[in-house]
Amino acid sequence: MKKKNIEFKLWKFVVVMIVIIAGIIVISNKKNNYLIKKLSNNNTNNVQDTIAVDVPEDSTTSVSLVMVGDNLIHSSVYKDAKRLAGGTGYDFKPIIEYIKEKVQNYDLAYYNQETVLGGSELGVSDYPTFNSPQEAGDAMIDAGFNLVSLATNHTMDRGEKAVLASIDYWKKQENVLAVGTYASEEERNAVQIREKNGIKYALLSYTYGTNGISVPQGKEYLVNVWPTNLAINDPERDVEYQNYKEQVKKDIEQVRDQVDVLMVAMHWGVEYTHNPTEYQKDSAQFLADNDVDIVIGAHPHVIQPVAWIDDTLVIYSLGNFLSAQNQDQNYNKMVGLMTSLNITKTVKDGETEVKIDNVENELIFTSFNARNWNNFKVIPFSNENIGKYLSNYKKVYETYKAVVQKLDSSMSVVPAYGGE
Repeated sequence: MKKKNIEFKLWKFVVVMIVIIAGIIVISNKKNNYLIKKLSNNNTNNVQDTIAVDVPEDSTTSVSLVMVGDNLIHSSVYKDAKRLAGGTGYDFKPIIEYIKEKVQNYDLAYYNQETVLGGSELGVSDYPTFNSPQEAGDAMIDAGFNLVSLATNHTMDRGEKAVLASIDYWKKQENVLAVGTYASEEERNAVQIREKNGIKYALLSYTYGTNGISVPQGKEYLVNVWPTNLAINDPERDVEYQNYKEQVKKDIEQVRDQVDVLMVAMHWGVEYTHNPTEYQKDSAQFLADNDVDIVIGAHPHVIQPVAWIDDTLVIYSLGNFLSAQNQDQNYNKMVGLMTSLNITKTVKDGETEVKIDNVENELIFTSFNARNWNNFKVIPFSNENIGKYLSNYKKVYETYKAVVQKLDSSMSVVPAYGGE
């Protein structure tokens, strides 16, 4: 009996020790793990499984983003770039040197490549059917731009061959996300996600049309066209426009849950007006309703207001970045917008919050010798040299500050040099 008691006490001690050790392990794991319930998709059983998932450590990280508008390469622009290159090739870098000073301070930098970069081998060309030197893209990449929208009304200007040449060019730029035109249906439907500082992002791009030039049947992937019928001029009655929303919604849903920030570039609106059209307002609301974070507008070639729709930032038009469009009303085609912001991702107690703030809008000016159509230079209004290129820049600044703030008087506009 004594031996059995000893054996019983020994087993009791072992069991107690096992329980204590197990408790220590559970308590330790609580610091790194938590339990979540996953609802099965089985409609008949509705089984709930409890699974262990690692909790991300508490952290805060951010990325900075800057955006500019249309890189519209008229013949006078590429001829000036050829002069700057000494007659061989093209050098656009000196034209945007003041912009590079700004852009290099940002993690992400977006622009709209208005004219197709089919390259010199196809023969460069001007309005109405553009084809631009690929050196125009080289200069933008050198300046720090790494997000590019390619879906514009000029995408099909020189046909499929130029589009494919442009796509080949952008595929070689490993650190650049260029979207809106594709070489196949598979490429068009592929989810393209990039990451910076632990923040995942994606960019989608659409154009309202292609200037009446048909996209080859069966090759609609060459450019994303969200059609608008200006003859109807009523989004509610535009059946084709409304139907395409299903495709846009599908594109959004395919990527939305995989990224922290979703941007959509929209080539929309009516040229040379500072007021968003009903189509723009309708599309912006639709994108906001579908949880897009930033809507980036282009095509009017002049700036339009910047405003929030709930938590979605909408830039209706950034205007021209670089072009040879001369002023007809207070330099309206020569004044563009450079919008910047911060994206902050906070992870705390297993919950993730993404916030967009510090939105600032800076006016930029494209200067050139209108008599000889040369000496192009893009310069921010805040640059100390702005007065050399635009003597009445303070008055012009006030005009376009009002445009930016038309829908939101609190929208920040960076002061011009020597102001405020």
